[in-house]
Amino acid sequence: MRIFISSLLKNTNPKIEYYSRFSPSPLSIKQFLDFGRDNACEKTSYMFLRKELPVRLANTMREVNLLPDNLLSQPSVRLVQKWYMQSFVELLDYENRKPEDPHALNDFLELLIEIRNRHNDVVPTMAQGVIEYKERFGFDPFISSNIQYFLDRFYTNRISFRMLINQHTLLFGNDTNPAHPKHIGSIDPNCSVAEVVSDAYDTAKMLCEKYYLAAPELKIEEFNMKAPKKPIQAVYVPSHLFHMLFELFKNSMRATVELHEDSKEGLPPVKAKVTLGKEDLSIKISDRGGGVPLRKIDRLFNYMYSTAPTPSLEPGAVPLAGFGYGLPISRLYARYFQGDLKLYSMEGVGTDAVIYLKALSSESFERLPVFNKSAWRHYKTSPEADDWSNPSKEPRDASKSKYKANR
Repeated sequence: MRIFISSLLKNTNPKIEYYSRFSPSPLSIKQFLDFGRDNACEKTSYMFLRKELPVRLANTMREVNLLPDNLLSQPSVRLVQKWYMQSFVELLDYENRKPEDPHALNDFLELLIEIRNRHNDVVPTMAQGVIEYKERFGFDPFISSNIQYFLDRFYTNRISFRMLINQHTLLFGNDTNPAHPKHIGSIDPNCSVAEVVSDAYDTAKMLCEKYYLAAPELKIEEFNMKAPKKPIQAVYVPSHLFHMLFELFKNSMRATVELHEDSKEGLPPVKAKVTLGKEDLSIKISDRGGGVPLRKIDRLFNYMYSTAPTPSLEPGAVPLAGFGYGLPISRLYARYFQGDLKLYSMEGVGTDAVIYLKALSSESFERLPVFNKSAWRHYKTSPEADDWSNPSKEPRDASKSKYKANR
């Protein structure tokens, strides 16, 4: 495989370098919606994607090569590189192919579906590569920081790549979902937030009952500042919202059941509060699962840290807790369209997880990583000494110090 990647790199490196000079073109949910609803033209989409997709691939492929050699040499990471290289090379076939070619549009559509399927397992495969690296070389704080920085950008790029492909294949292909005829591609112009909350809860509940034979109930509240007493709707990608909520419900249920499984009072409910203001659409998931110490909150978003055992990569298995990637990737989904995901925890009581989304689709622009000098410097800069005091494990005996204060 290493020979395969090397030979491909040799032939395509100039093209990767060329396309990486361009910055990706971020689109807003409104732009996706307007194009799909009013003037969906397959030729226009083809002309945009045949350049934009290689640009997004090239940006992330250049950045992959800045990772430590010991990580790049892991079999799973090499496999991901091979997938990206193959997809990039295949897209180059359409670089100069005119849309008037009678087979170009259909061939391109079929290629996008192939590429999407090829990249289905990128997240767990790259996660496996990080595990392989950690097991062999241990934990290094500086390298861990670089891996964190890279994976946030790499997975965001993947989310955006799939978004573009899904919009094209859903608008112009035959894989339209008959259950959602009013969707514009993967976007629901009238997404009922409470319905997605309930769907995510029901799915997590089934999983929780399978593992623990019990699950907490759900209580939902809505506060619509724009139109009081009316259900809250959003222009959004329901699959993205479902992904975030499913992850949060899994975590809340697991914590609640494990803390209260022997309680005579039963399981306290998980509460969901959905609010819509002028700028933000916010969803808060609250549990009484015992909370997390402040010291550990940041770890929950770290790819090198997981509170659960490492799962197997066997197909068909859906663990209640996996690689520890659920929260960091859910946060990327929230941030992808300029939102965020934050945790507020009180140890001994429980945790509030809040998803923030933009209330206006015109402000929900893609947040995309760009390969440039600033990104390059992030990987090459040595770690600086901490300029804040760190408490030592044992109190220092000042009387034994060679530096004594003048009296």
